[in-house]
Amino acid sequence: MKIGLMSDTHSFLDKRVFEHFAEVDEIWHAGDIGSLEVAKALEAFKPFRAVFGNIDNQELRHLYPENLIWHTEGVKILMTHIGGYPSKYPARVKNLLREEKPHLFICGHSHILKVMPDHELNLLHINPGACGNEGFHRVKTLVQFDILEGKIQHLEVVELGLRGR
Repeated sequence: MKIGLMSDTHSFLDKRVFEHFAEVDEIWHAGDIGSLEVAKALEAFKPFRAVFGNIDNQELRHLYPENLIWHTEGVKILMTHIGGYPSKYPARVKNLLREEKPHLFICGHSHILKVMPDHELNLLHINPGACGNEGFHRVKTLVQFDILEGKIQHLEVVELGLRGR
């Protein structure tokens, strides 16, 4: 299964997302969607999973959960918006990770792209950065990867250009 991962659109949907995600099977959004229009455009394009972020209104919070936990191709995934990083998780997240024991942990919020293993909790941590125009990030980013037979592979970072352009 090919996944397109994004976060922190903040009501802006770069048209290049549709080009880069043309071949993905699902799009996952790690919160701060910003508007129902962005969510609906992505849902109309591909199967879509999302969590709400701290800027999302009640309408989006009603449609999408704070935490999403599911299995895909033998991989257990946990996605939330504010998640921190290995050795720097908020207590709520660390407890959830210990309880759920996912193989893949996805979060957004920081606008900083990071892909790193967490050896203590035996998982892969991915924050796709931000692909909207709001925030302090310089470059808008997406992440694509495959999940096959319990393995995460062919991970690729996509740069959409400078924020605001």
